[in-house]
This record gives sequence, C-alpha cells and structure tokens, in this order.
Amino acid sequence: MKKIIFVGRSECGKTTLTQAMKGEKIHYHKTQYVNRFDVIIDTPGEYIQTKHLGNALAMYTFEADVVGLLLSAREPYSLYPPAVTPVCNRPAIGIVTQCERPYADPDQAERWLKLAGCEKVFRVDSKTGDGVWQILKYLREDGDVMPWEEDCV
Repeated sequence: MKKIIFVGRSECGKTTLTQAMKGEKIHYHKTQYVNRFDVIIDTPGEYIQTKHLGNALAMYTFEADVVGLLLSAREPYSLYPPAVTPVCNRPAIGIVTQCERPYADPDQAERWLKLAGCEKVFRVDSKTGDGVWQILKYLREDGDVMPWEEDCV
C-alpha cells in the first residue's frame, strides 16, 4: 500500500481520518507532533499554519508516496495557493472533510483543492466511513489484500 501524508490546518479532520482508515474508534485527539503509522503520516495543523514550519512539512512529504491535502467543507478560505502541489514532488490528492456539518460547502472546498493542483478529490465522513474506502482503494498497490477481502483469499 502506498504511504500517504495528511496535511491541513488544525481541526480539519486529519487525525479523525487516520483513525477511520485504521479502523479505530473515533475520538478527539490533538496531534502534537508528526505521527508515523504503517501507511499514514499524520501531521499537526500548525505545520501548515505557521510559515516557519512549512519547510519541515516539505521534508516529511519525501517520506510518503502520496500527499493528501485536507480541507474542511466549512472553511471560509483555502490555505493552499493555486498550483501548489508540484512543490510536493509527489502525487497530491484532495480530501474534503466535514461535508455533513452545518454551513458546509463541499463543492467550494473541492474547487479550491483542484485549483491547488490536486489530481483527484475525495469527500469523506470519517465518522460514518463514507468515502474512506475510496481513499484506501486509491492507495492500494498490485498484490495488496484489503481487510474486507481477507475472508475471500
């Protein structure tokens, strides 16, 4: 399975999505430092929100095969400038979170992520699992057996 790094502002849903992708019970947990799991790198939101930490974030992208830019559907603006993804030197996907929340505009968030240069955009609801399997399928490589397929092998 390809390794993905999640990037996004604080409280956009990076850690919640990490928990959902790992099949864990969803609970609030503030990420204080970069967490590395088998195929997921979860970064603190402060890394993208603080100019001086941006270089560190860029260095962590080199540990991943894919960069996942997360953006809450409730955001009034995007932190990602247009055409920013080539800087990653990795394929970049967009992930729209919190689509089900009041005042959410997932269409606007998706437009912003495409403008940033994301080659594909996923919409997820980590609490219900909607959209999570599509990301797992995207990260799948030839020969990978997914947890839901283990009984079929």
